Amino acid sequence: MNRNREQRTDGRGLRAKRQGPGTDDRAASTDPAASSARLPVLWLLFVASGASALIYEVVWFQLLQLVIGSSAVSLGILLGTFMGGMCAGSLLLPRVVSSRHHPLRVYALIELAIGSIGVLVLFAMPLVGRVYIVWGGEGLTALVLRGVVAAICLLPPTLLMGATLPAIARWIETTPAGVSWLGYFYGGNIAGGVCGCLLAGFYLLRVYDTATATYIAAAFNLAVGATALVLAAFTPPGSRTLASVGADANRPNRRVYVVIALSGLCALAAEVIWTRQLGLLLGGSVYTFSIILAVFLLGLGAGSTAASFLCRVVVTDAAAALGVCQLLLAGAIAWTAYLVSAALPYWPIAPSISSIWFNFQLDLTRAFLALFPAAVLWGASFPFALAAAAAGRSRGQDGAKLAGGVYAANTLGAIAGALGASLLLVGWVGSQHSQQLLMVISAIGGLAMLVPAAASDGIKGRFGAAVLLLLVVSAAAVALVMTVPPVSPWLVAYGRFAPGWVGVSDIIYVGEGVHSSVAVSRDSTGALKYHASGKVQASSERQDMGLQRMLGHLTTLVPANPRSVFVIGYGAGVTAGAVSVDPRVEHITIAEIEPLVPQVASRYFGDFNQRVADSPKVQVRIDDGRHFIQTTDQKFDAVTTDLVDPWVKGTAALFTREFFEAARDHLNPGGIVTMFVQLYETSPDAVKSQVATFFDVFPNSVIFGNTREGRGYDMVVVGRSGPLRIDLDEIEDRLSSPGYAPVAQSLREIGFQSAVQLFATYAGRPADLTEWLQGAVINRDRDLRLQYLAGLGMNLFQSDKIYADMLTNRRFPENLFVGSDKRMQALFEAGGGSRNAGP
Repeated sequence: MNRNREQRTDGRGLRAKRQGPGTDDRAASTDPAASSARLPVLWLLFVASGASALIYEVVWFQLLQLVIGSSAVSLGILLGTFMGGMCAGSLLLPRVVSSRHHPLRVYALIELAIGSIGVLVLFAMPLVGRVYIVWGGEGLTALVLRGVVAAICLLPPTLLMGATLPAIARWIETTPAGVSWLGYFYGGNIAGGVCGCLLAGFYLLRVYDTATATYIAAAFNLAVGATALVLAAFTPPGSRTLASVGADANRPNRRVYVVIALSGLCALAAEVIWTRQLGLLLGGSVYTFSIILAVFLLGLGAGSTAASFLCRVVVTDAAAALGVCQLLLAGAIAWTAYLVSAALPYWPIAPSISSIWFNFQLDLTRAFLALFPAAVLWGASFPFALAAAAAGRSRGQDGAKLAGGVYAANTLGAIAGALGASLLLVGWVGSQHSQQLLMVISAIGGLAMLVPAAASDGIKGRFGAAVLLLLVVSAAAVALVMTVPPVSPWLVAYGRFAPGWVGVSDIIYVGEGVHSSVAVSRDSTGALKYHASGKVQASSERQDMGLQRMLGHLTTLVPANPRSVFVIGYGAGVTAGAVSVDPRVEHITIAEIEPLVPQVASRYFGDFNQRVADSPKVQVRIDDGRHFIQTTDQKFDAVTTDLVDPWVKGTAALFTREFFEAARDHLNPGGIVTMFVQLYETSPDAVKSQVATFFDVFPNSVIFGNTREGRGYDMVVVGRSGPLRIDLDEIEDRLSSPGYAPVAQSLREIGFQSAVQLFATYAGRPADLTEWLQGAVINRDRDLRLQYLAGLGMNLFQSDKIYADMLTNRRFPENLFVGSDKRMQALFEAGGGSRNAGP
């Protein structure tokens, strides 16, 4: 009789409690079959919850990178805080929330709270960011402040996100059927994450902005919370304790938690490494990163769903299944390492001959081929770990502690893997050895689960079987480790265009830094090229030297007194070198995000960059340029940006209205800002957005064009908050003086024999380009629209057409240049106009 009054199991993973007067949730249905029928609905709620979580993640990372910078350190802090919050939430819920509360109501309230806090973070983050910018320091102080800002913004919502699975675990019985449903929920949550990732990356942030994306995510939370409350009203509270499930129930299997932590470590470390390499292969745009993340999540979800089904109908030893997954992962990592480094970079693919949307389909196929096998096995590991952990728990334990403990162990490992790979491993030992290490760790995890079982006492011959297993797996692991190839030099140098460049030029240097990989090549003519982000960023060729030196010399020749100059981006050092040879310049601060770059530029490009690394004027700061200018109290006479392509994820933050305003606010009276604008591998809309955003902050601006065989190639934009006047006579006199001999020589080397020839490259100013810029999108922090516009045009080569269309509106202005009649007439004639061509 007493046993009949206890909880009863319906055989489908739910345990219903007999209802009666005085019990909780009187309105709840007592039919366990009805409760079981609602499990698919709950799975759909986890799908919607996962979609909202990934939308938030994309939005919050984008917003917080604007505040604390996009360096590897900043990203590590962001990722660690985000995942740390989820880990803490999974551990805290069973200790903070009583099991007397209905699990569905707890889950509903958590979702409603996530939505509310998500909207609050949208408005609070800029306020916290302003405080951080005011108090931002250097060194350890800055690092601590970045962590504090990330914690304030991310911990509240991520704590709640981490609590969702443990909350619902109290509604599930930890029989094989029940554990399988926890795995299904986990897989559904990841499936929703795939949808959220693609929705945010390809639509919401491309068409709208962070506010709209946040409101849609919050609407998902609201719908999930409301639906869960309705379900709670008609559903019994379910299981509140775990039943004894085996003879060893009083001895929890701690190895399960260690192995699932190692699995999480390997998963996130590998994701960091492979995302970096696939970003080179596919092009590092926001769309590429959305595709990579979506494929990885899809694999995790598929693996979790498959393992949940196997736990329900086939698998009787979940611990052994977990061990087998880890052993197979050693092979899966080797598979991906080979594809990414030795196979995919050499596929005969020419991205620029097809539409960008076809390229996205091709990118999805390549990412799927490379990432899916390993992601499936990592996804399968979680349900197997849940089932294995359940087999070692005793009667009376809280179900939330089971799910929370396994989830927390997996997340802690993931935090260690993400931070270790991004901040230490790749820069320290390189991608090849990092992947080999992950294979060894996976094999150790598999052996940790399988060898003790094979060596269990009481069965003759088991010890020998364990030794044999150890030897076989060790030998196989060593063989697989040896198959991992080094990172492809052509991939680092030419990225998605690598197949067309194999054998054309010699790669003389390849290095993997903390933030990015760089390479140096030499072609048959002896020209040197500096590569970053999978493409040529600078070179000793005529068109590139022309732009780099033009950018540097305009930065110092135009302002009245350029004593202090801030350069964003070291590159090959040519722009900074051009700045350094101006005798009026006394101090140059260069912000470079990758520590490896100054070393490489000094070693290979010293003959072209005026040996800028040896200049006593120069101070190099390893930092994100935006973060530095937001937090420094220095003022400058000139600021120049020598940046990578705007379609590269994160770069658009240096082209926003807010960034240009920060640069303007850090100028001394009479100071200027100069900006490089590329016309190749981009779209007309992206170019117009860059120019229009710059003009919006600096209405007194002027554009100078750098041409290639008379055709448009790239441009330099010069801006000043006050009226801009360029005195040809004064600049020409300076160039003729002995102190300016290095500047004059540098200009002659790129084809400019005089100041008149330099300024005859005039291509327009705001008054000329009003019609051309009509409808141009202003790039703002809240949307970073430029990276989405540029990402759609990264395979276009329309530089000549873009430049020609812009020049149709050009009129040489009398009130911009001043000088003698002779020089003014020469200027207009050199520019293709006449003396009467003024407005």
